[in-house]
Amino acid sequence: MDRLRRQAKASRRSLNQEALMRLERSLGLANRDVDETMASLRALHRKLEHLPPVEDDFIDRAKREGRL
Repeated sequence: MDRLRRQAKASRRSLNQEALMRLERSLGLANRDVDETMASLRALHRKLEHLPPVEDDFIDRAKREGRL
């Protein structure tokens, strides 16, 4: 935490801004093109659209059975 505080101060960012910046960078979101991201999401949607939607009761049952 001290390291994060020092870096935030050195970068003239708040602690929260520093944490968000690091998270975005680690996830590869900082330099991601919006059009590229949307194209990837659309391709994923087309790939999965034949599957039925996940219903709440399925998620609840999976939680009870220890799968989530």
